[in-house]
Amino acid sequence: MAELKKLLGRRIQELRKANNLKQEELAEIINIATRNLSNIETGRCFPSPENIEKLANALNCKIKDLFDFDHQQDDVDLYDEITSRIKTISRDRLQDIYKITKSLLD
Repeated sequence: MAELKKLLGRRIQELRKANNLKQEELAEIINIATRNLSNIETGRCFPSPENIEKLANALNCKIKDLFDFDHQQDDVDLYDEITSRIKTISRDRLQDIYKITKSLLD
């Protein structure tokens, strides 16, 4: 459960920043204390079901989007995931991925 709280907290923080909201602003919108939101974002507390719904509404996303943490994996897991997905694609798609990756890294 501790890992889930941390992942959810990071995701909420990520979405809050993407919406250009400060902790104080988001806390006010969902009607909780700023320190409570801070505790949620740092994984010390888990939001109530009611606050999960309020957070999703305030962050302009669906509830399920709050639990989308695939991109928060550690580096080794990300490399493994990318590698396993690349192994199953066609040569044309592989070349497209190469071009995109090259342009991002240049």
